[in-house]
Amino acid sequence: MTDAPETAKPLPRETFYNRSMSLPDELMIGTTDIHVHSGPWLKSCPGRLTPFEIAEQAKAAGMKALVFYDHTLGVSNGTSQLVNWQVPGIDIFGGIILTSNFGGLNPRAVKTALYYGAGARFVHFGAHCTHYMASHEGSFVDGKPVYFKDQYPKFAKDELSRAVRIPLEGPISDELAEILQLIADHPHVHLNTGHISAEEAIRLVDLAIEFGIRKIVVAHPCRVRLSTQQQKDLAKKGVLLEGCVSDWMFHRGLPRTNYYVEREWADQIAGIASSPDAFSGIVPWARQIREIGIEHFVVGTDYGIRSGPTPVEGMRVLISSLLDLEFTPEEIHTMVKTNPENLLDL
Repeated sequence: MTDAPETAKPLPRETFYNRSMSLPDELMIGTTDIHVHSGPWLKSCPGRLTPFEIAEQAKAAGMKALVFYDHTLGVSNGTSQLVNWQVPGIDIFGGIILTSNFGGLNPRAVKTALYYGAGARFVHFGAHCTHYMASHEGSFVDGKPVYFKDQYPKFAKDELSRAVRIPLEGPISDELAEILQLIADHPHVHLNTGHISAEEAIRLVDLAIEFGIRKIVVAHPCRVRLSTQQQKDLAKKGVLLEGCVSDWMFHRGLPRTNYYVEREWADQIAGIASSPDAFSGIVPWARQIREIGIEHFVVGTDYGIRSGPTPVEGMRVLISSLLDLEFTPEEIHTMVKTNPENLLDL
């Protein structure tokens, strides 16, 4: 006679007139933050904590896993391995962001990352050095936003020419095809669209499906440029959509050397110029998630920068805010626990 299977313990709840101070902390137990900027960082754009401190805080909060990002040099799975060695009891994952530092769409970089350190668990198609982002970053001149490509001929000549770009139609390059095949050959690895344009993301998703890639995430800066219907269409294809606290709670307009070392290329306007209607607060953000379907989302913080809260506090803010909007504990856990676990094969 076999033992009866254990039943899951019901999640704690609250009512509107009796909201709990401790429920957000309780709901953080077992969760995963799928988007943490852990560092190392450019010295001109420092982080909030060391990668080890980030992991220690998450572990103390009872979290299950973190996914580290490095959008400057691109590879975070070396850092994730070091932190896994130093901070047992929590799973730390990393991956590769395709940067112009590594030659953009570089199959050799992807191949190496898959076997470097803890092994890349995601391949991300560029952050601040995609053609779309490089075209929309800039600074204020006489109170008006002006793109770097229009201010600096050298930026237009050197940076736009090497930026990551996905063809919207027709044949693709051998390099892109090889990268997609590498991801398909490693089914535990997921593809992240990165900060490409909405049109590029739709094409990249279709290409990924053609190559047999089964795990695809539309990155949050790209997702907010997609219409609700476009997001629904992608969700029907089995794609996960990413949402982050930074979509609605971040310091816009501060000059930051997110990627470029040059002081004059410290971006102030990309979040405004590239998505003017996207950052209007958590209420429309959450309303759209409900309309598209909670089951299609993974949500994290995108925190780690010096001027923001710690990632753990960001996760608490996320959970608390969703509770205030009357998302149930089960709905919240779908986005911060169940879907990330499925994505990472936990």
